[in-house]
Amino acid sequence: MPINEKEALLETLNARFEKNMHRHEGLEWEKVQTKLEASPEKLAILHEMEKTSGEPDVIDYDPKSDTYIFCDCSRESPKGRRSICYDQEALESRKKYKPENSAVNMAANMGIELLTEEQYRELQKLEDFDLKSSSWVKTPAHIRDLGGAIFCDCRYNTVFTYHNGAESYYAARGFRGMLSI
Repeated sequence: MPINEKEALLETLNARFEKNMHRHEGLEWEKVQTKLEASPEKLAILHEMEKTSGEPDVIDYDPKSDTYIFCDCSRESPKGRRSICYDQEALESRKKYKPENSAVNMAANMGIELLTEEQYRELQKLEDFDLKSSSWVKTPAHIRDLGGAIFCDCRYNTVFTYHNGAESYYAARGFRGMLSI
């Protein structure tokens, strides 16, 4: 990543970190930045998260492993990751009107993990996300084996988990990802 892009990204992440201290109370940006600068490959992944409108921010810290957890914190499901089905098998099963990609493929290509339903619910405790959109979440094998996939959103001050055929896709459904640094 060119130095000017790296500096711009660090400034953006710093500003978001400072503006949203409720997501990471007690953490210090200087320590986060030191970890980021020591991990250029992780910084490149955050850059991809940012480019797809994920607005990544620190949401947790594990002192035992000295690991910061970044997650997409855009108000709605990231715009650059919508209109996609769940995974490669679902993508290949569509005969007509195939989406360009799938959530599982995009996450793997970016180097991030899809949130589990439990992680999604924890994220929603920080603030309300996906009030108008929805996000695919990691689907348990027993559901996926039957052709389904699950997604979540927040309506009526409640987090809902729903199901769809894994091959379905909608303009307002994308996915959120996590990255450990």
